[in-house]
Amino acid sequence: MFKPVALIRPSMVILAASALGLSACERKEAPPPVPAVVPPVSAPPAVAIAHDPTLDRAELLQALDAAASAYAAGTPGGADTSLAGRRFVVRQAFGCAGAVPAEAEGLTEEGLASAARGADGRTLRLTLSPGDWTGSPLIAGGAETWEAAEGFWLTRPWMRSESCPGAASDPLASETGAPSPQTMGLAAVFEADGSRLGRRNGRAYSFVVRGENDQPAAVPPGGYRLVLEGRMAAFSDGRAIRCRAASPDQRPVCIGAVRLDRVAFEDAQGAVLSEWRAA
Repeated sequence: MFKPVALIRPSMVILAASALGLSACERKEAPPPVPAVVPPVSAPPAVAIAHDPTLDRAELLQALDAAASAYAAGTPGGADTSLAGRRFVVRQAFGCAGAVPAEAEGLTEEGLASAARGADGRTLRLTLSPGDWTGSPLIAGGAETWEAAEGFWLTRPWMRSESCPGAASDPLASETGAPSPQTMGLAAVFEADGSRLGRRNGRAYSFVVRGENDQPAAVPPGGYRLVLEGRMAAFSDGRAIRCRAASPDQRPVCIGAVRLDRVAFEDAQGAVLSEWRAA
């Protein structure tokens, strides 16, 4: 008798072959690892050092005004301690109403610049006599090392501009009235053992303006500019500004302590007429 022979289906052959092929693939060696790419080391970015900007007239008046408000409120605080060491360049106009008569030249308040007609009637004399503020209550006890202080007023502190006033006198006012008292200024302080080159010791800054083509000198439109340049100093409490007032109903007088480096007279366009440097 014949024994039955088992038939092998084609699908079974294909499945077996696939299994053998898969086993062969699994036995292949894995490819070598790809080396990691190390990015180049770059230099650290440069660190920018922030410098406090130079104070101008508007910013300095704003700081003085804030100090006056804090003093009047009884909370002077230490907000202006950050001003110590800051550089400043202050420009303010003078001679805006023209030249004063020669005989009135000596009547200008100390610490204010003026333009006066020369005795010959043909020249102009620009002058500034710093005030002697060494014995002022605003300076007293300021710092143990200070030997002297010379004062300069910041005129028209309600106006931040460096130019002459643009407003005309009120035609409805019964009288023009006297200028307002000075309430804001800068005190150039000098150390007992410091250089004496910058001290005026009562001597005025002075410059003579002569006319052109044999014509008498005249104050130009826009007047002149007084330039004060230096660095803010500090009183013994670390603050750069000090205020005082005789009563709560009076506007405080505030001054900033400074190391003065340069004083100059300029015309309204910024051309330097004369300058004085501390060193």
